[in-house]
Amino acid sequence: MSLKIRLARGGAKKRPHYSIVVADSRYPRDGRFIEKIGVFDPLKPQDSAERVKIDLDKAKDWVAKGAQPTDRVLRFLDAAGVIKRPARVNPDKAKPKKKAQERTAAAAAAAEAAASAAAAAAEAPAEASAEAPSAE
Repeated sequence: MSLKIRLARGGAKKRPHYSIVVADSRYPRDGRFIEKIGVFDPLKPQDSAERVKIDLDKAKDWVAKGAQPTDRVLRFLDAAGVIKRPARVNPDKAKPKKKAQERTAAAAAAAEAAASAAAAAAEAPAEASAEAPSAE
């Protein structure tokens, strides 16, 4: 039996309220659970102490018995100092894909060409004005 420490949704439509429960991973999200160990109210401000309430002793006991917390519950337990959550880094996900890189390179080349054309145009009148007074 694989145990999960997860959120079970309750509350009304558009007014969620979650219970932090220990349940078999095969049970439905809002279905049968083994033990309720806390509550989470996402509608309260993030800095409020009432937002997340967890019985830390029970959470430690269940983790020691092999219960795996979900990512959201692991964040709560990490904030409480029960379990250390490993940092996740996926820098490749943020990189632009191939077509976007090609568009960026094309735009940079066009901007460079425009800048060099503007510089050449700026130099040409300066040369013409420098020659004009000497012609008089």
